Amino acid sequence: MDIFYTPAFTRQFSSLEYVLQEEATLKIEQFKDLKNHQQLRVHKLKGHLSGRYSFYVNYRYRIVFVYQGNDVAILLAIGDHEVYT
Repeated sequence: MDIFYTPAFTRQFSSLEYVLQEEATLKIEQFKDLKNHQQLRVHKLKGHLSGRYSFYVNYRYRIVFVYQGNDVAILLAIGDHEVYT
C-alpha cells in the first residue's frame, strides 16, 4: 500500500515527542500490509468523520486517514481523541 501525508498530518507528526514519532513510524509501516489491519484496529469512523478511518498508534494516539483506491491511503491527522473533533 502506498501512503501519502497531508501537510496537517506532517505538522502534527513533527510536534510529537521523538519516541512517539518512532512508534507512529513503526505503526505506519505495519499499516502498509493489509494483514496487520486487525492488529492495528483499523475501523471506519462515524458522524462528521464519516468516510474516514482510524488506526491505533498506542492506547492514547490514533491516526485518521482515507482510502484513495485499493492500494493508496492518505494520512490526515495524528493525535489523541481530539483528532476526532
